[in-house]
Amino acid sequence: MLRLNSADSGFDKAFRRLVADRRESDEDVARDVALILNDVKNRGDAALAELTQRFDGHALTTDDDWRIGPETCREAFDALLPDLRAALELAAQRIRIFHEAQLPADRDDTDAAGVRMGAKWRPVDAAGLYVPGGRAAYPSSLLMNAIPARVAGVERLVVVTPTPKGQINPLVLAAAHLAGVDEIWRVGGAQAVAALAYGTQRIRPVDVITGPGNAWVAEAKRQLFGVVGIDMVAGPSEILVIADGKNDPEWIAADLLSQAEHDPAAQSILITDDPLFADTVADRVGVELTMLPTARVASESWNTHGVIIEVPDIAEAAALANLLAAEHVEIATDDPEAIFRLIRHAGSVFLGRYTPEAVGDYVAGPNHVLPTGRRARFSSGLSVLDFMKRTSFIQLDAAALAQIGPAAIALADAEGLPAHARSIETRLGI
Repeated sequence: MLRLNSADSGFDKAFRRLVADRRESDEDVARDVALILNDVKNRGDAALAELTQRFDGHALTTDDDWRIGPETCREAFDALLPDLRAALELAAQRIRIFHEAQLPADRDDTDAAGVRMGAKWRPVDAAGLYVPGGRAAYPSSLLMNAIPARVAGVERLVVVTPTPKGQINPLVLAAAHLAGVDEIWRVGGAQAVAALAYGTQRIRPVDVITGPGNAWVAEAKRQLFGVVGIDMVAGPSEILVIADGKNDPEWIAADLLSQAEHDPAAQSILITDDPLFADTVADRVGVELTMLPTARVASESWNTHGVIIEVPDIAEAAALANLLAAEHVEIATDDPEAIFRLIRHAGSVFLGRYTPEAVGDYVAGPNHVLPTGRRARFSSGLSVLDFMKRTSFIQLDAAALAQIGPAAIALADAEGLPAHARSIETRLGI
């Protein structure tokens, strides 16, 4: 775990290194993914079967080996314990309500020149949703991807998820039932992303692919952008906690580990203005790790990528946070709004001492699929808009064309495009 102090002479150099550390896939991953994508593109189901057997130990032989039907999902939902079913339903309800408020409005206006113009929003026809199934299975991710797509009006929702040794978490199936998923295919990794993008003999292609995954999944989405739309290229999870010394160190230590347990490459950062609090949190992290079933992964993440930064004034944290542009930012101070007003780059912000990031992963409502690797500088979390596209339209009558057409002719001539000019001139009788 790295300790930094903004008052030290070498802080700027050390902090720049921290900001530049992407913790993402290397050239070997990119090369391997390119080979997998090409194999699936050329051989379809045969390539999927070979790769699924190799990486997941699951044989794709019969229809049941390939696909999980809606009846199986319904049975998984019905078999849930009442408390767990209620929790899943609450999460789905809150996610749906939040995303329904994101639906954009169409525009249709006529200006003073008599030109009618506007835009219509329409959903994509089909969306592919990647649901991890390796290190952990995430029904919450399925809800976070499927529900915005349904709210957007997408007609066909296709889930791909790896099933190592043929096993799948029944809670994922229950979430699929609750969200109204149409298809679930038992394939994962870069090969599953390729199948969604190109299509195979069994799996029809989709228009947009969303959802988190490992380095191979992220790289596959990056390479296939343009063949299909994607939500983002996601890297390892990250959390930045801005906390003063009035917090309970046990709470903050647990918050830091909530992301560290995701992945050995995940990163947890604490910024505080209290050196004693920093020491206490560091000690408490060690205590928490002795009690975590996920301690092996969380320890590697914390020991390799964990950071504690001391600042003389907690107000300085906002400037550092903007440079880090972290996926998750917690602000646990007396006046979190004062710092929040200065935060320009973050995937999602959690305000106050009673708002742990983990509540946002499940039941708060906003999406937990968020930009990582400093991409919050230019991108946002998953939303209804990722499953929609906007089509603009224009309508002129003769009077409107007479009013603005001559300017278009002048510009077309200036650009050396006489056919453009001619298409307007013929209508104006010039």
